[in-house]
Amino acid sequence: MIGKTWRAARSVVPPGHLDAAGCNVPSDQVFDAVVGHLRLERGRGGYAVAPDLTEAKASLTTLITADGQTPSVGSLIGADGRGGGDGASPGDVAFVESGTAAMAALLGGWRLPPGSRVGFARTEYGSTLMLLRRLAAGRSWTLVELPVDADSRLDLDGLGSALATGLDLVTLVHIASHRGVVQPAREAGALCRAAGVPLVLDACQSFGHTDVSGAGATAYVGTSRKWLAGPRGAGFLIVPGLAAEMDAAAPALGGHVWADDVPEPLPGAIRYESSEGAIASRVGLGVAVREYQELGPADLHEHMADLGRTARHLLHGAGGWQVAEPLDEPSAIVTLRPPAGDSVEAARARAAGAGLLVGAAPVARAPLDLREPVLRVSPAPGTEPETLRTLARVLSAP
Repeated sequence: MIGKTWRAARSVVPPGHLDAAGCNVPSDQVFDAVVGHLRLERGRGGYAVAPDLTEAKASLTTLITADGQTPSVGSLIGADGRGGGDGASPGDVAFVESGTAAMAALLGGWRLPPGSRVGFARTEYGSTLMLLRRLAAGRSWTLVELPVDADSRLDLDGLGSALATGLDLVTLVHIASHRGVVQPAREAGALCRAAGVPLVLDACQSFGHTDVSGAGATAYVGTSRKWLAGPRGAGFLIVPGLAAEMDAAAPALGGHVWADDVPEPLPGAIRYESSEGAIASRVGLGVAVREYQELGPADLHEHMADLGRTARHLLHGAGGWQVAEPLDEPSAIVTLRPPAGDSVEAARARAAGAGLLVGAAPVARAPLDLREPVLRVSPAPGTEPETLRTLARVLSAP
């Protein structure tokens, strides 16, 4: 039922769309909101019709709350002032251009002292890994790779040991774009909070897809175009409580003021926000999140997990292709390793010939975790099993 409702909200859905993790399909309401705002900008001037995005930001805060309701401001800010928890207000949300831009703004401006130790897992997204290495080299940080198991799932005992040894920051990708394993974010968050260490949770592939509540992260990174099914060109940060050492990589006039010839950030996450951006996309994202709430997050999460399990069981072994994550992993990102004699690009071409749109994850997506490209299948809500059976037949016939 929830899949049919999701499909009914869209008058156009590309046939055979199995790449929701790459770029999902906005609803008619989202499309109309974006186009409507662009018309306003054209007719009256972009700055003259600058929208109030408070409601859109309030909707985004519900993504980290268990019941989908906006909690009181600062309700879960830690005693050490680092923030975290599941409480956030609209002032704790900043819009930027993408998830990558959000991570760059957040980490690039974080004033960790020389010698700081930053923990990360081998599943870290390629661009974030590049950023971490550049920051470590320029600021004398030490990067600490956290242990994972055979499925590249974070080893919580190993994280606990690393925290006890001494970490100053931890970054974690909740669901990687190259592997549909759901990381134990709640447990990791609890360990980090107990140790007084901030946690940055990259939830680009989990917002709108699975439950992100309970992680208690210091900051969350998200994007519009994936499982939230918003427009491209919009990313965001949710930072429930800002510590003194947290600032933007590049101070902007909209989020900072001059104080005695020194730029000082304004309160809240506005310090990270780029005032010049795809404003219509931000409007559309607000609509997309509202639709997600109305659809029923818990039911949608269950539907997506069922789709992922169905896809894995249908595709595993087809033509010798092997699913890379556990078959019953509760996510809708399915990745497959090619057999000898076949390849990801060849399979994508065959799929396209059969009217199917599938994705791929090159090694650069996660250079520490991938040894070869993988085929990525990420069905949108309402995908029929027959579509997945068609893909299985395509994989079986190189």
